[in-house]
Parts: sequence; structure tokens; C-alpha cells
Amino acid sequence: MSSAITPLAADRPVHLNHFIDGRFVSANGRSFENRNPATGQVIGTVDEADAATVDAAVQAARRAMRGPWGKTTEQERAAILRKVADGIMRRFDDFLQAEVLDTGKPVSLASHIDIPRGAANFNVFADQVLTLSTETFRTATPDGRGALNYAIRVPRGVIAVICPWNLPLLLMTWKVAPALACGNAVVVKPSEETPTTATLLGEVMNEAGVPPGVYNVVHGFGPASAGEFLTRHRGVNGITFTGETRTGEAIMKAAAEGVRPVSFELGGKNAAVIFADCDLDAAVEGTMRSVFANCGQVCLGTERVYVERPIFDAFVSRLKEAAENLRIRDPFDKGGTLGPLISEEHRRKVLSYYERAATEGATIVTGGGVPDLPAPLSGGSYVQPTIWTGLPDDSAVLREEIFGPCCHVAAFDDEADVIERVNDSPYGLATAIWTQNLARAHRVAAQIEVGICWVNSWFLRDLRTPFGGSKQSGIGREGGVHSMEFYTELRNICVKL
Repeated sequence: MSSAITPLAADRPVHLNHFIDGRFVSANGRSFENRNPATGQVIGTVDEADAATVDAAVQAARRAMRGPWGKTTEQERAAILRKVADGIMRRFDDFLQAEVLDTGKPVSLASHIDIPRGAANFNVFADQVLTLSTETFRTATPDGRGALNYAIRVPRGVIAVICPWNLPLLLMTWKVAPALACGNAVVVKPSEETPTTATLLGEVMNEAGVPPGVYNVVHGFGPASAGEFLTRHRGVNGITFTGETRTGEAIMKAAAEGVRPVSFELGGKNAAVIFADCDLDAAVEGTMRSVFANCGQVCLGTERVYVERPIFDAFVSRLKEAAENLRIRDPFDKGGTLGPLISEEHRRKVLSYYERAATEGATIVTGGGVPDLPAPLSGGSYVQPTIWTGLPDDSAVLREEIFGPCCHVAAFDDEADVIERVNDSPYGLATAIWTQNLARAHRVAAQIEVGICWVNSWFLRDLRTPFGGSKQSGIGREGGVHSMEFYTELRNICVKL
């Protein structure tokens, strides 16, 4: 790949191989197209793994665990992870170009979040593994001599990493970095929509001195393809996945065979609660980002907005103005602020909710359709940023995850009532609360049934803190020591004194 960012209409399609045992390999001759969602143009082809290819990747990972990698110290692994982070940053433009072409997101977003945070994950978990502790107990015995019990952490083994398409590098490294820090080997199955940065990372792994077989990548789809072959493989010791709840359910069924542990961050129908005493400027700006950032394709994004009645009209008016100021440009144009949806298939899904909202009598504050764009953007998977009011809480538009640049805004009058409405959801991933009343902030946040609740902010993260979802939004927690708990097993050693 060129080290310079190329124009949107890349005229040299790239073919991506699997990365297995430290080498790029092609198998079985099957491949699929990779399209740029900003234009609909084919930007490359990608090998599709069959069961034999997946088995080769898993066996390579298992050999790596039996080899020198299985004997590395925390200090040695931390040093290698820092080299991986440095390698990503040295090739920043390569990763940036790949991510923008795969996702269509504005270069301003990818350069600020996706690539630097993807690299930072390796440094964060290099630090974390060096401070990881266990526990020790002195135990009384009848003979009076006692015993000493202490715990050690050991790698879980081969980890299957199933990645989403909305933040491909960031969310993949969020799992790979702690897995490697703990001494595991991984087989990564990136989304078929965004295969490039996971593949490119193989080159960086080799340059950083990661032994062959420790990091492997297989491409393909879910059912009857790489995803199913990987999650059903008995040589896999644990499965981590970020994506929609329905896929998580299928992976759980596969993981039950052989009783493999899982770590899931799944769907959400996240809410924002705007109290009348909020800093209105900050609440509008924060909610605007939480609804429309990455074209609404953020697991933590807001789709339900509840506004206290005295400021309802003002808030809706201000949010409408912010949405209508979003700019669609060539993704490599730094002036762009709104990108496309990931694919035509996903656009059809989002537009079906736009149609449903209109059919159910929603008031369309802004948007609700497809923008009129010049070529080549006219071939892209764009929709208008959309705001609705007037729908009942039991509408599918308010209960089902849409994953697009849209939200419904409803008024509320009572604190207890809005808490009940926010919690009336099968999901429990994230919520944002906007108020200048500190007592209310603590009181309400503690009652919201989610994994993370922001007060007067959104997407503010400390990577040491637990991250994950409640209810149908996930199983387990990631971040800091909580990631290490999944990627290691504790063993107790009892020594009679």
C-alpha cells in the first residue's frame, strides 16, 4: 500500500489474503468484493476462508502457544506491544487510507479516533499487564504449620476475535491488545465490510517481532463461512465479539459446544436525558455528536432523547439546526462531517425505519430520506440525518436498534417517570444525563440499567474502567483489569508449610 492518502476514486483495487502463521496466504480460490460505501465502487477483492483455512489459522495459533510465545514474560510482551503501537503510528497514513476507503467515514473522524486510539490500545494494555495482581492467603491447618495459597494468571489459549465494521481497527485492537498482553494467540475474523486494517496489521506484527501464529486473520462471512467455522472450532479456547445481539446469540450457541467462555458487547437502544437545568449549549452539542457521529453507527450512540418539557421546543430547534449543518463531502475532504452508512444492505434497513416512523405518524423534524448528491457520491450509501417527535414509547422505532443517524425526541415531566421510560428496553448499554444538579446526577445515574452512564458528557472514556452492557447489550466487561480477567485463567496453588 502507498504511504500517501489517495483520492476517493482509488483506481487500483487491492486483493487481500488471509494472514496465517506470519504469512499472507490464499486458499481455495474463493473471494468476495470489497466496496467503498461512499461511492459504491469496488476497491478490492478479499479471500474467503473455508473450514480448512480456519483450521490452519487455529492450528498456527496453537503451535505459537506451545512455542516461545508461551514462555514470554509480561515485560517481554509489553515491549513487543509498544513496538506494535509504534508501527501503526509510523504507518498512520496507510491505516488511515484503508479505514476511510473501507468505511467511508470522514477523514477528520478516522484520523482523530480510529487510528490513534487503535494504536493506543497496545500501549494501554502494555501498561496494564505490568501491574496485574492476584491474591495470597495464609491458611491455618490442624498441625499448626499452616499453608500458603496464592493465585497465578495463565493465558486462556487461542482467542477468536470477531470484529464489527463501525470502528474496525479500534474495536479489533481493543480485544487483540489485551489478549496478546496476557500471552494468548488470536485468530481475528474482521467484518467482511471492513477487512483491510486487520490485514495490514499483520505486516506491523511481523515488523514488531510478534512470533508467527500469534496473530492470524481469516476473512469471510458469518453462517457457513469463516465466522461459523471459527466459533465452532474446538481448538478455540475463548470467543470475544462486538456486534448485534442476534449474532451474539448464535455465537453463544456455538460456544456451548466445548463450554468455551464468551465476552460480548452487543446492541443498544441508548437514551439521553436532558433536564431543564442543563447547560443547553453543551447538551445540544453532546447529543448531536452522540446521535450523528460516524453516521449514527456507534454502539454507544443515542437513538432515544428525553427532554424535560420547559426546554423541549428550544432543544429540538437547536438539535435540528445542528443536524442540518452536517456536511457530506468526499471522505478525504477534511471539511466533511457526515459519511455514508456501511453498505446498501444497511441503508435499506435504516430507510425501512424512516418509512415506518412516517407511517406511524411521527413528526419529521428534519431529514427522513436520501440526500441528493453529485457523482461519485451519488453511488454511496447515504441517508439524511433525521429527527422525529410524536411517537409512542412502544413504537418499534423507539425499541429496536436502528444504527443510523437518527433519533426520536420526547418530552417528560417527572424524574421517576423518565427513569422508568429509559429502563423500559431490552437493552442496557449506555445513557447520557445532562443536568447541573449534582445530587440529581448521582441519583438518576445510579438507577439507569446500563453498563456506562455519562453525566454532562458523551464518549468520554478512561480505558482502565469497566466497559460493557447489561441485559441484551452484552456479557462481561472490557477495559483495564476487567479485560485481563477474560483473557486469563486463575490457578490457585496451595503449599503446605
